[in-house]
Amino acid sequence: MSSKVAIALCGLLMASFAVRAAVGAQPAQAVRADGQALFKARCAQCHEPAIERAPGLEQINKMTPQQIFGVLHGVMAPMAAGLSEAEKQAIANYLGARPSASAPPPISAEPTKAPPAPSATATSVMSSTGVNIPNLPTAPTSEWRAYKGNYASQNYAALDQINKDTVKGLHVAWRQSLSPQQVRQALGSSAEPSGNNQTTPLMIGGMVYYSSGVGGVVALDAVTGKVVWHVDSPVATAVPKPRATVSSADAPPRGDGAAPIEGSATRAIAYWTDGKGDDRIIAQIGNRYLTALNARTGKRYPDFGVNGQVDLRQGLEKGGEAFAWLTGPTVIVRGVVIIGTAIEDINDDRRVTVIDNPRGDVRGIDVRTGKQLWVWRSIPQAGEFGNDTWEEGSWKYTGGTNVWAPMSGDEELGLVYLPESSPSNDWYGGKRRGANLFSDSIVALDARTGKRAWHFQTVHHDIWDYDLPSAPVLADIVVDGRPIKALAQTSKQAYLYVLDRTTGKPVWPIIEHPAPAGDAPGEWYSPTQPMPLDSHGMPFAYDQQGVSASDLMDFTPELHEEAVKILDQYAYGPVYFPVVVDGKGKGVGKKGSLHMPTSSGGTNWPGAALDPETNILYVPSITATRSAKLGPPPAGSDTFLVRKDAARPDGPQGLPLFKPPYGRLVAIDLNKGELKWTVANGDGPRNHPALKGLNLPPLGEPGRVGPLVTKSLVFMGEGMTQSPPGAGGKKFRAFDKATGRVVWETTLDGETTGVPMTYAWKGKQYIVVPIGGPGHPGEFVALTIN
Repeated sequence: MSSKVAIALCGLLMASFAVRAAVGAQPAQAVRADGQALFKARCAQCHEPAIERAPGLEQINKMTPQQIFGVLHGVMAPMAAGLSEAEKQAIANYLGARPSASAPPPISAEPTKAPPAPSATATSVMSSTGVNIPNLPTAPTSEWRAYKGNYASQNYAALDQINKDTVKGLHVAWRQSLSPQQVRQALGSSAEPSGNNQTTPLMIGGMVYYSSGVGGVVALDAVTGKVVWHVDSPVATAVPKPRATVSSADAPPRGDGAAPIEGSATRAIAYWTDGKGDDRIIAQIGNRYLTALNARTGKRYPDFGVNGQVDLRQGLEKGGEAFAWLTGPTVIVRGVVIIGTAIEDINDDRRVTVIDNPRGDVRGIDVRTGKQLWVWRSIPQAGEFGNDTWEEGSWKYTGGTNVWAPMSGDEELGLVYLPESSPSNDWYGGKRRGANLFSDSIVALDARTGKRAWHFQTVHHDIWDYDLPSAPVLADIVVDGRPIKALAQTSKQAYLYVLDRTTGKPVWPIIEHPAPAGDAPGEWYSPTQPMPLDSHGMPFAYDQQGVSASDLMDFTPELHEEAVKILDQYAYGPVYFPVVVDGKGKGVGKKGSLHMPTSSGGTNWPGAALDPETNILYVPSITATRSAKLGPPPAGSDTFLVRKDAARPDGPQGLPLFKPPYGRLVAIDLNKGELKWTVANGDGPRNHPALKGLNLPPLGEPGRVGPLVTKSLVFMGEGMTQSPPGAGGKKFRAFDKATGRVVWETTLDGETTGVPMTYAWKGKQYIVVPIGGPGHPGEFVALTIN
């Protein structure tokens, strides 16, 4: 829904107060029947008597009376305070009962001119293929062929050998290091791998594949976990002269002719097959080289790029020499490898310059030849759609707006779905005024051509680092009997955006909700931000949003009183509350402003999981706040303000400031558009000395974790936590996916640092958990039941 919908509804509410005097004395039944009079008394003055011509009503026409009532009762509740329940229902019944005024306009191939401001709705060049929607293509249930199981990013396997009755028998089948001993010996290194093991392996044909801790690839036997082959270094190539800011991976080749060994693990690698025996592992080696390896032998394909590899620092228009792609695993759609970029955030004193920050372009590379097929410019250049959302020529120098997160793809539609990041500077946008497309947007591209099919911007002019950190989940849902090819996007601000993935249009309404303005000098504040609504017309949020005194922790009266005093030290407000300037305006006398959720959650890069049989989405989320303020940048900077002193404020006696759960698992029914249940993930700080003697339920661990869904269970760890004293962090659990009840748990010797996966081979089902943590080198633990 566009901002015009919200304006139309707001005008409607204003009108109701003028009409109440005339209808207030009527019997309740008469009031309920007079929704048309309530509407026309005011709307006719601004929008003419014909209701079909009022702005935004083409979207209202698509809402049910229940949804409209939810908007009046929920999002617009402050303005509707003078309306009775009967009057709200009368208005909802009237608006929701009318047929659509006209058929939707035809879909154009490509807009010829960008609109003056981006809408929350999307522009499309794709059309529906009808109501007979085939299921999304999936890999064999026994294998795990992509980072999230498939390129629909569902993190699901229809395996049930490990179920509610047998899960208690889980035990360790094998374990293997992120950098196995053979790899370290081959490199002449004794260094242990990083404990921040965010890698999820693949399993194809009895081989487990993963990105090693030294930037190579390891293949294991799926039954024993023993190394079958490993590739550790790029082949030697000419290396451009590095800039001072480029990493040591740019060092010249070693004396033995091999390229540098420096590197680190990516979150995943990719697999492609032609179904005729050409089976390839596509990986980044040495932080720089896209490499095609034979899945059975590990040998390079010599006709892929140069000697089996493509130098990813070539082919970018801006900042190619500073390329680094470590975080977001790629997808392969219709034979095209889609590559994003990981670009350092610019938000504080770590960097002094904004203008030379690389732009986050996305590329398509032929999986057979390594030839670069196209480049998608994430910041539109002159003459491109969306360019006018970068005012004062800021598109010429702004960087970021990259895709560092995992992506998703639909082989049938030929589309790849990009979760775009925020621009630089992350927390101050005075030098990039405007809504800034395609930052913080879901962008659907044609995989073969790189052309935009549609886009949807989730945050206009991001100044909170609320970029999209996780892969969109693709689902074939059924809403009121109507099949829809859908896409569900979780977010840091804990909103769920559900779109038709063929067109980008919202499945349930998304309104442009008024957003508060701040007082940072030179800043541009978007007057509205997109707010997704669920099927009941309430905000489609699955965690605490914004900060208010009513959300403060209240385990005891004494702790609550202390929490009130702490909150008073900060400025705060709703979810899009602007960051204050240190010592000025709203920041006078305050330590900074509090923001909930933080830029590290609600949901971060591990993302959600889907049961495609029920279309229940399982979403992990962190409930935590962060303080921030803006201040002068370091000397030599070309930006005006940067974020200062960002921190997680301690609550009373080191406990969290707000109510639990601090880590949660939420089940959302995508067919019905509503939350099904929410449970705490972990005990949290309930063993804290200040809570001694209190009979508290689990409070939840605020760790970044990803769920794994099987036929009957949801598996999830607690993540790398930043919990107060008395909390855990090394548990791995199985939840009943129908109720959220914990049916099994174990304590691992490391924290769950990556997204778990599962496979079946030679009659056994395995669950592989990436673990690590402070003082624990990264490794994989494979669990089975027999």
